[in-house]
Amino acid sequence: MQCEKCRAELPPNSISCPECGAPALQTIEGFDNTQHIQLQLKNMFKEYSYKLFLRYEGSLMFHEKRFTALLNDFIAEYDKERKLLRGMVEDGILGVLLSEQSNRDMAITKARSIMLGEKFLSENAAEFVLASLTYMLGWPYDSPMRVPEKTEEDEAPQGRVRPVSVNDNVFSRAAANKFRVFSRNVVIPDGCTKIEEFSFDGFGNLRSVQLPDSLLAIGEYAFSNCKHLRLIELPSSLRLIGQAAFTQCEKLVRIDLPSGIMEIADSTFSFCRSLEVVEIPDTVSSIGEQAFAGCEMLRKLTLPDSIKFIDKNAFAYCPRLTIVCVENSYVYKYCLSNAIPVETYRPGSR
Repeated sequence: MQCEKCRAELPPNSISCPECGAPALQTIEGFDNTQHIQLQLKNMFKEYSYKLFLRYEGSLMFHEKRFTALLNDFIAEYDKERKLLRGMVEDGILGVLLSEQSNRDMAITKARSIMLGEKFLSENAAEFVLASLTYMLGWPYDSPMRVPEKTEEDEAPQGRVRPVSVNDNVFSRAAANKFRVFSRNVVIPDGCTKIEEFSFDGFGNLRSVQLPDSLLAIGEYAFSNCKHLRLIELPSSLRLIGQAAFTQCEKLVRIDLPSGIMEIADSTFSFCRSLEVVEIPDTVSSIGEQAFAGCEMLRKLTLPDSIKFIDKNAFAYCPRLTIVCVENSYVYKYCLSNAIPVETYRPGSR
C-alpha cells in the first residue's frame, strides 16, 4: 500500500507514513468500505473546510449541519455508514475530537467513551466512526478493530477460474413482465444471479416464487407491493437484498434469511402486515431505516450479537414485538433506549 499523501510505500499494517507522517488507511471489522469512506471524507474536508468552520465572536465554530449535508453527496452510496457518521456528528462526537486537538489520545478516549456508554454503539461501530473521522482530520490512529492487511502470499490465486459475478445472468423487468397478468406461481430459471430492480413490483396475482440456487442478489423493490405473495424461499447462495425488496407484501407470513446476508436494508420488509416469523443469521450486522416498520403481526424476533447498527425507526409500528437478544449486547441497549420489550439470554446458551 502507498501513502495517499506522498506516495511512499507503507510497511504492512502501519498506522502512519514513515516519510510524511500522514495516517494510513485501514479497514474496520464489519465495515468493508472503511478505506473508501476515509478517502471521501478526507477529500470532502479538504475541499469544503472553508464552509465547515465559521468565525463567531472571535472563535472558530464547526458547522455540523453543513457537514452532514455534505455526507449525502460524498458517501451517498454507503447508506449504513453515512447514517452512522451523520448520527454521531449530530451528537457532537466530531466536536469532541476538535475540542481536544492538543491531546489527541484524550480526545479519542473521550469520544469512544461517549459512543459506547451514552450512545449504545457496538465497539465495531464506534471504531469505524473514530477511524473515519481521525483519518479525515489527518490523525494517525491504531484501531483495535482494524482488519490486518493480506500479504501477497495470502492473496495468491489458487486457480484461474473466474469467480461468479452478480451481473452474470440478470433476470430483467422485461422477463418478469410476461408473468404479470396470468401467472400466480413463478419459477426463476437456474443460473440466474440477480433479480433486477422493480422486476415484480405491483404484481397483484403473484402467490409464490421459486428462486434458483445460483441467485446472489435481489434488487431494490424487486417484489414490492406484491399483495398476495405468500411463499418465497431464499437460497443459501443469496448475499444481497436491496432496499424495499419486499415492502407491502401483505400476505407474507414467514421469511428465512440465509447465512451470508450482511445487512437488512431500508424498508426491506416494511408493512408486511402478516409477517410473523423471521429468521436472521449471525452474519447480519445492520438493520436499516423502517426495515420492519408496520409489521403488525411480528411478535418475537431473535437478533444475533453480530448486529452493530439498528436505525431508530427500524421497528416502528410493531405493537406486538418483543426482541430476543444476548444480555448486555448492543441490541439489548438499543431496545432499552427505544422502549422495545426485550428478552435476553446468556452468550453460548443457545
